[in-house]
Amino acid sequence: MALNFANNNSLSAITTLPASISGGAMTLISEQTASSSANISFTSGIDSTYDSYVFKLINLHPSTNAYTLFQGTTDGTNYNTTITSTAFAAYHFENDGGEYLQYRPAADLAQGTGFQLLNEADSVGTDNDMSMSGYLKIFNPSSTTFVKHFIATCNSKTATPMANNTFVAGYFNTTSAITGIRFQQNNGNIDSGVIKLYGVS
Repeated sequence: MALNFANNNSLSAITTLPASISGGAMTLISEQTASSSANISFTSGIDSTYDSYVFKLINLHPSTNAYTLFQGTTDGTNYNTTITSTAFAAYHFENDGGEYLQYRPAADLAQGTGFQLLNEADSVGTDNDMSMSGYLKIFNPSSTTFVKHFIATCNSKTATPMANNTFVAGYFNTTSAITGIRFQQNNGNIDSGVIKLYGVS
């Protein structure tokens, strides 16, 4: 077996990679900006082009104290795919009055068809500086063999106020392709914010 050696010892001197090394690039597919939106739905761009997709949620600000949720569709119309999930949260009060790391059963689903919570422990408030940001990654949504795994991490400044970092993971328990994702709140509208969809090669 042949061995390949670098011609120098400095990683900063590397300007290109061999053609045989690829992967990890993120391609922006679409983005949507909320403006008193009841929901934000991505109904195109999620297909077999990429093995995984990432949604970046940037400064989602609610019209009233609320949590952000998501669900998937297999038919383009009904957002009620069966989900099994788990969640935990770390949070710290702004006044230094407490800090916690907890499993959050209120945010998990067991073969549920409702919307999955992305942030939990306290709702995001409506003060001008309060919002939620994070990401949701879905793996191989077009598979017709396996369930569709997802992981998410979101951080929010909540109504309490506190920093709330929620970790959610689970799977859409279906062998049908997930063709769309919808984001909404449990209460009121998404007053402002941006959600971007990327494909990961």
